[in-house]
Amino acid sequence: MTLFVDANIPMYVAGRPHPFKEPSTAFLRNVAERKVDAASDVEVLQEILYRYHHLNEVKKGFQVFETFARTIPVIYPVFLGDMLKAKELLHKHVDIRPRDALHAALMLNRGLDTIVSYDLHFDQIPGIKRVEP
Repeated sequence: MTLFVDANIPMYVAGRPHPFKEPSTAFLRNVAERKVDAASDVEVLQEILYRYHHLNEVKKGFQVFETFARTIPVIYPVFLGDMLKAKELLHKHVDIRPRDALHAALMLNRGLDTIVSYDLHFDQIPGIKRVEP
């Protein structure tokens, strides 16, 4: 089973001490060692760049981006069909954010059903199971 990895996982790894840091680090280590089958999408990479740019830590964002891109064996592109499905999800689930809807849509369009994330919004989307590291 392929697990989709959300942006908050590598950001906790790179961040300050936090209860989620060690579990996230251990999880991504298992991905890097190919003990866990994982994928993500280009929007996760964009989220990393956006977040660190917003924090005025662009250089750190580049490092997190590069490390994550090397660690995850499959990074999916986003297609129009993914955006249309995201729009449909947003219409049905007004509490989820557009980026999360896009990740969920991409997952559903590719037959993935499990996301590794601390974001509770994914729990609202039928067909998506959220797990924490």
